[in-house]
Amino acid sequence: MKIVFMGTPDYAAEALRALIRAGHTITAVVTQPDKAKGRSGQLMPPPVKVCAMEHDIPVLQPKRIRTPESMTELKTYEADVYVVAAFGQILSQEILDIPPYGCLNIHASLLPKYRGSSPIQHVIVDGEEKTGITIMQMDAGIDTGDMLYKKEIAIAADDTYETLHDKLMVLGGEAIVEAIDLMLQGKLVPEKQDESQSSYVSMIRKEMGEIHFTDSARKIDRLIRGMNPWPSAFTSYHGKQLKIWKAVCEEEDSTGEPGEIVAVTRDSIRVAAGEGCLTILELQLEGKKRMSAHDFLLGVKMRPGERLGQQAKGE
Repeated sequence: MKIVFMGTPDYAAEALRALIRAGHTITAVVTQPDKAKGRSGQLMPPPVKVCAMEHDIPVLQPKRIRTPESMTELKTYEADVYVVAAFGQILSQEILDIPPYGCLNIHASLLPKYRGSSPIQHVIVDGEEKTGITIMQMDAGIDTGDMLYKKEIAIAADDTYETLHDKLMVLGGEAIVEAIDLMLQGKLVPEKQDESQSSYVSMIRKEMGEIHFTDSARKIDRLIRGMNPWPSAFTSYHGKQLKIWKAVCEEEDSTGEPGEIVAVTRDSIRVAAGEGCLTILELQLEGKKRMSAHDFLLGVKMRPGERLGQQAKGE
């Protein structure tokens, strides 16, 4: 099948590689413009462009895909279907109508739940037990089109955004290849999304990572995992930002107030929460490197009775 592929990050690049391995003809790749990285400001190509160049596939990098010039160029590349994965731009109805089989989107949630740009983080933060990939027929809405194919995956108790992203990245490649095979056999049956079950999640912002110790330890643990590696979950210690990278929650309550350090061992820091306690195993103080609690405590003498969070500011 002839495909124009639209996508930008690693999540999309894995799907592109899967389509290539499956023997489909990628007539063109559409991705975001190169971006400046680091202090040098050197322009770096997105992962999808790197993959396309490795396979000698033509690359289009329009600032806005909806301009007449971009659409004219797009139409010069023959395609039976467009496949879209984390492209980063909204497609117009005119673009959706170009290929005979329309545009298929590889969405990283079990629609209609978790429409939008950050489903992977939110399923962890919300405590969902499973998630997956939905192959969707795109329409003019945001993740509102008919569902064509789904693959589920369990969310592990220690999954972070990074680990779950990588699992879904592979699953997305498998799902789009399987869905296209079924489409060619005429076996895909479109299913309307149940609007009563729908939910939408917006882009992740840095402030979403702030820890509120009045929440339960279980909820804080989910926040830490969902915000890892970006923007990371954070609190404060003696007026400095303290990022928490890894922790485990304990159901047993303590006598401490939320945010109070109730125990310090050789390898961990135990903090009271609104319900239960949080045992911190990996953290990073502002201006320092990320490290284990053991290494952190060699240089910072935390003591029971001290507090993390807003209470520590202005001391």
